[in-house]
Amino acid sequence: MADFKEISPDAPAGAKLMNWVDNRFPATKMFKEHLSEYYAPKNLNIWYVFGALSLLVLVIQIVTGIFLTMNYKPDAALAFGSVEYIMRDVPWGWLIRYMHSTGASAFFIVVYLHMFRGLIYGSYRKPRELVWVFGCAIFLALMAEAFMGYLLPWGQMSYWGAQVIVNLFAAIPFVGPDLALLIRGDYVVGDATLNRFFAFHVIAVPLVLLGLVVAHIIALHEVGSNNPDGVEIKAKKDADGKPLDGIAFHPFYTVHDIFGVSVFLLVFSAVVFFAPEAGGYFLEYNNFIPADPLKTPSHIAPVWYFTPFYSMLRAITTEMMYVLVLCVALAAVLAVMKGGLNSLFKGVVAVGAVLVCLVMLSIDAKFWGVVVMGGAVIILFFLPWLDNSPVKSIRYRPSWNKWLYALFVLNFLVLGYLGIKPPSPINERVSQIGTLFYFGFFLLMPWWSRLGSFKPVPDRVNFSAH
Repeated sequence: MADFKEISPDAPAGAKLMNWVDNRFPATKMFKEHLSEYYAPKNLNIWYVFGALSLLVLVIQIVTGIFLTMNYKPDAALAFGSVEYIMRDVPWGWLIRYMHSTGASAFFIVVYLHMFRGLIYGSYRKPRELVWVFGCAIFLALMAEAFMGYLLPWGQMSYWGAQVIVNLFAAIPFVGPDLALLIRGDYVVGDATLNRFFAFHVIAVPLVLLGLVVAHIIALHEVGSNNPDGVEIKAKKDADGKPLDGIAFHPFYTVHDIFGVSVFLLVFSAVVFFAPEAGGYFLEYNNFIPADPLKTPSHIAPVWYFTPFYSMLRAITTEMMYVLVLCVALAAVLAVMKGGLNSLFKGVVAVGAVLVCLVMLSIDAKFWGVVVMGGAVIILFFLPWLDNSPVKSIRYRPSWNKWLYALFVLNFLVLGYLGIKPPSPINERVSQIGTLFYFGFFLLMPWWSRLGSFKPVPDRVNFSAH
């Protein structure tokens, strides 16, 4: 039998209750390890509030999703009508639905900002590689969750958007048609597809998402939080073993996060009550029309948070393939010239490059568009091993790095805007340039991240009370 911690018979009732719980469940221990005795850097700024906001929006989505499932019917003949019933007849149903739809966009906004903070401050660098990998896995699961949830209202854009995306899997050589059939559950997007997506959206993916969030937080608390200076606070501790540049997460950063949460909820409520469609970006107007398999909308586009990747998908045309083949050939030439390889390995690289180019040209460009769209997300997982900079934070990198990161963000926003617009020759060309820049940013990072003169990193964090 476990050793129980004794408490004075004269102790208050609350203390006795807490002692009873602690003897059976480590509530106080967990509170100390993850809040009151978890030391975070004292110089965290406003950029560090988006992690807490991501957790808040996840809770909003789960709670509102539970209430929506009480009245939603995953049936192709009844789904659209059940959503209308929720909006018009269920008490406060319109509010729950708008909170859920706005929450989906809010989730991606705070996650994109959270990832950007990690990018500029080097939060993916050693020893936080696994924290970043878990974060990228959360982003991938979030995309799957959003895509499957997008079909459930069974409106025109839901139906045809799912039709287009699922058909992309059919472009995969050999297994594509069978894979698309497996995802749809039928030869067309229909009742079987709706039931599958509902099951995954409500049960399977949320379980994976919650598991990844827990793993992400555990990994973060194991190695400690990064900070704007990129200085490891655990390196310098006082006589009690507490970091000299750290402060307890609770109450200092809980108050910090409560302020951020308050501002977020004000903005979130304003959108929910006054502009839930956000001009057609959060809820497309075509999605208020029941799905009609016989009538294709004039322009099919995904929700805004998918559009940068959709833009990259559309950028891969047959002529773009020649550009990609040229890039592979140039990479092989540079590897042979600069790699210091012997003759045998040079020959292997040359033959390999030729084979890769032939394979690329022999397979339809539509398949490579799917590869590029998926690769745009997968490449994020490898960021910890692509960055060879001697410093973590952008504060101590060459000044031109700030302009490069600003250009990367601008490029991502432009790709997102072009993904919403109908195809045109000029949009196609800009998307192709943007796609090359996006992948060039990461693939050339081992080279450009070492260039320039770096500022000396301080031994202690820079912080002044305010």
